[in-house]
Amino acid sequence: MANRAEDWLRQAERDWEQARDSRDADRHEWACFAAQQAAEKAVKALHLHLGQEAWGHVVARLLRELPESVSVPEDLIHRARVLDNFYIPSRYPNSHPEGAPFEHYGPLQSEEALRYAREILDFVRAQMAR
Repeated sequence: MANRAEDWLRQAERDWEQARDSRDADRHEWACFAAQQAAEKAVKALHLHLGQEAWGHVVARLLRELPESVSVPEDLIHRARVLDNFYIPSRYPNSHPEGAPFEHYGPLQSEEALRYAREILDFVRAQMAR
């Protein structure tokens, strides 16, 4: 079976571009979700690149489950935790005490999400280039 790591990474980059486009369109809740998806798919690409499968949607856990041969900076795991908080609440109204998700996200959150996802994408790309 072919290794699909590069496909996952290319889709992660595309998701990051969608996050950027959503931010630019003032759809900050979607920017946050797409950034989380970009990070998740990138880390799954690295797992595949290393010959293992990864399941789930928690980016911080996916980073922690990489082999010991991959030195993951602790601050990258902290950034992943921020992104993990965008997986459900950015999409579902019942994730907040009141209001629709779009009322809870703005430029501050989407900028942070884009930056953190980019750092994870860059980390994964560097690891896959080794």
